[in-house]
Amino acid sequence: MKIGFDNEKYLNTQSSHIKERIHHFDNKLYLEFGGKLFDDYHASRVLPGFQPDSKLRMLKQLSDQAEMIIVISAEDIERNKIRGDLGITYGSDVLRLMGVYRKQGLFVGSVVITKYSGQESARLFSQRLEKMGLKVYHHYPIPGYPTNVPLIVSDEGYGKNDYIETSRPLVVVTAPGPGSGKMAVCLSQLYHEHKRGTNAGYAKFETFPIWNIPLKHPVNLAYEAATADLRDVNMIDPFHLDAYGETAVTYNRDMEIFPVLNIIFERIYGASPYKSPTDMGVNMAGSCICDDGVCSEASNQEILRRYYASLRRLLIGECSDDEVHKLELLMNQSGITTHDRPVVDAALRREEETGGPAAALELHDGRIVTGKTTPLLGAASALLLNALKELAGLPHELHVISPEAIEPIQKLKTQYLGSKNPRLHTDEVLIALSVSAASDPAAQKALDQIPSLKGCQAHTSVMISSVDIKQFQRLSIQATYEAKYEKNSGTGYF
Repeated sequence: MKIGFDNEKYLNTQSSHIKERIHHFDNKLYLEFGGKLFDDYHASRVLPGFQPDSKLRMLKQLSDQAEMIIVISAEDIERNKIRGDLGITYGSDVLRLMGVYRKQGLFVGSVVITKYSGQESARLFSQRLEKMGLKVYHHYPIPGYPTNVPLIVSDEGYGKNDYIETSRPLVVVTAPGPGSGKMAVCLSQLYHEHKRGTNAGYAKFETFPIWNIPLKHPVNLAYEAATADLRDVNMIDPFHLDAYGETAVTYNRDMEIFPVLNIIFERIYGASPYKSPTDMGVNMAGSCICDDGVCSEASNQEILRRYYASLRRLLIGECSDDEVHKLELLMNQSGITTHDRPVVDAALRREEETGGPAAALELHDGRIVTGKTTPLLGAASALLLNALKELAGLPHELHVISPEAIEPIQKLKTQYLGSKNPRLHTDEVLIALSVSAASDPAAQKALDQIPSLKGCQAHTSVMISSVDIKQFQRLSIQATYEAKYEKNSGTGYF
């Protein structure tokens, strides 16, 4: 894979920059962590070379100075809000995050339940955490938040919140997802710290949009594509331009809240330490791009993937036309079409040639492999086998899984398990290949190529099953799908 991002430079530069920011204040910094602290696969896709756990590794370099606060909203506990990517509740994710952080040697100081008004489920969750030996604090709803500044910055506003006892210079405030109240927790702590004689600081760590690359750079456009459902919009930071005469990129939500934040800072400190939303950030990712062309191409592919994902969501009723139109606008701004994704045309050509659903995959050296639907295999499964054989240097006519081995699996599926689809899914193909590898060196050679699929691009000419979608994700194949169902798909496969 081509590398466009210097990950080691990022780890060192980012940790040094955060240390500097701590010293700007009374050796106490509350750092609001936006986005994913680990498993940041969006960043790794648009900045090839960025490791998904980079931010976690960076924090580990500061582990002797840092402690973690995990924030969850009582309202999210009450309604059992689910993380879409993991399928678990926010409450369960608090426990998961706590375990991950501790396993990585990071100190988890406490959990804060925001918007707490005595909700029964939130009260029980508090008790559960306390029985586990965790410190739990409660923050309460403030009428008119965030615009009623006189009430917010008073003993009846932030003053009513529990003061969170912390012991280290860097306090990282994170949460299972957006809307949990991370910023409010940070600002409440600034109020309490100031009353105790400490001028603590606040900073925000979000990877995107990257402030020191152009507004319409593909990396920043890819961030807009990723948040199309939230209607986030990147924009030039006018506060930064006015204060310094320098162009910097921010996004609409930070722009909208900054004037209010400035007033809150002035109420707490007497003067605001920041002149712009960009000032509040500590992100150094833009300084670590080492090949702009590689990152631009990767980001354009991400925009196209997001476009196809929105078309799929529209087909199954999970989004509106507006989201698709937003993605089309971003494609126009980046100057790309679906033809800039080579696997799309390859899959559609293969479908036209065979008269049935087909798929295509681009290897890292640019070779494109295709797969067609057969009585034994679906297009995704055929593609997977063909790609592994291509990588292993095996002839395509060679059977690394014999038809005789596939037939008993089909019989099990249809006669005993009640499936209407006799064709093998990708997970079943890999299991069959593993069985064949025990006695067939060619099958083993093909199986050994699985790691080489990571990061490859793929496309299918129809919607594929959720089983195959998940398998592509597990293999880290970056796949897209035409937003249409297979004709006469009474098999239940699609």
